[in-house]
Amino acid sequence: MNSKQIILILDATQRSALAATRSLGKHSDITVITASESPTSLAGNSCYSVFSAQYPPPSTEPSAFCNWLCRFSKEKHISIVYPMTEITSQLVLMCHDSLAHCKIPFASYDRVMTIADKGRLVTLAQELNIAHPETQFFENSNKFDFELIASYPAVIKPNLSHIWLEDRWLSTTVHIAANRQEAEWLLSNKEYFKNHPFLLQEFIPGHGEGIFALYNQGKPITFFAHQRIREKPPSGGVSVLSESRVCNERQLKYAQALLGHVKWHGVAMVEFRVTPEGVPYLMEVNTRFWGSLQLAIDSGVDFPWLLHQITSGKPVEPVEDYQVGQRLRWALGDLDSLYIALKSPNYTMTEKLKRIFAFFNPVPSSTRHEVNRVGDLMPAWFELKQYLRQLLG
Repeated sequence: MNSKQIILILDATQRSALAATRSLGKHSDITVITASESPTSLAGNSCYSVFSAQYPPPSTEPSAFCNWLCRFSKEKHISIVYPMTEITSQLVLMCHDSLAHCKIPFASYDRVMTIADKGRLVTLAQELNIAHPETQFFENSNKFDFELIASYPAVIKPNLSHIWLEDRWLSTTVHIAANRQEAEWLLSNKEYFKNHPFLLQEFIPGHGEGIFALYNQGKPITFFAHQRIREKPPSGGVSVLSESRVCNERQLKYAQALLGHVKWHGVAMVEFRVTPEGVPYLMEVNTRFWGSLQLAIDSGVDFPWLLHQITSGKPVEPVEDYQVGQRLRWALGDLDSLYIALKSPNYTMTEKLKRIFAFFNPVPSSTRHEVNRVGDLMPAWFELKQYLRQLLG
């Protein structure tokens, strides 16, 4: 009888899935299977993935995806399922009863929605005295009074990043309206504003920061923080070069108050907007693994392995310390960021030259590549082929 635990990691096209595959697959008592809606994937090309499967697209065929997951997990004797995106995470929780034969390393669906829903999150922040942008709540944009927008830019934010419509998902976007004309167009043309709840928030100048956390049935296990050095696009987006840092005390206090109050279980990323004066405002909470997961692992906080230990019912010691100053670079993402900056009219020639120098500057010894790893080179080769294929059309 095989004593190994068989783990299924979904969303294998994600870099977070690759990080989790490498984290868990290196342990001799674990067998990792990866899966995605694509026939080939980033994590599926890792030497730590023994098998890669394809499933129906969860966003447009949710029922088919759930049926596949139930059948596949039984056939392969899956012990634990690790979804990596918000859609698959919520679908897995929604069909939890059909997956009673394996474990799901997350809080219940109702508890997840308590903080995934931005409207409910703001209400909770008000109760807990957590700083947040001034907010107005709306059921939809019908008969919206634009005089309610006191100043611009204004943030117009759907309550949910992905709205469940019973047979499919409606993906949404947070918008920053520069003027009334933009606000009118957004509220008149976007389905998720016309037919679903949204928030109107004041714009907080500054930059984004976050606290990454792991909880075990309401008990904090560990926290982690990093700062984004370069992003794609350069004006703000996914991290392409990041560095681990010490957790900000006020942000940590807010995160502990929030996650402790809801008796959180599993991983979460609590996001803040920090003003130039250093004041953090709560923005949202991601109730899943995050894009720069590999940085935490490289810094000494192996979130996938710690979560696996918890899910397997094994004792876990809180991580009290980790390496500060560790850097992580997503090479092809960094190249894209450079290209966008060089094309943009918003950067001076001096700024563009600085970006070129920064990109080609020798990588410090504290920097590791996110995808390119000695001993597991196939994901990098797969990513490069995909990149060139898209580039050449």
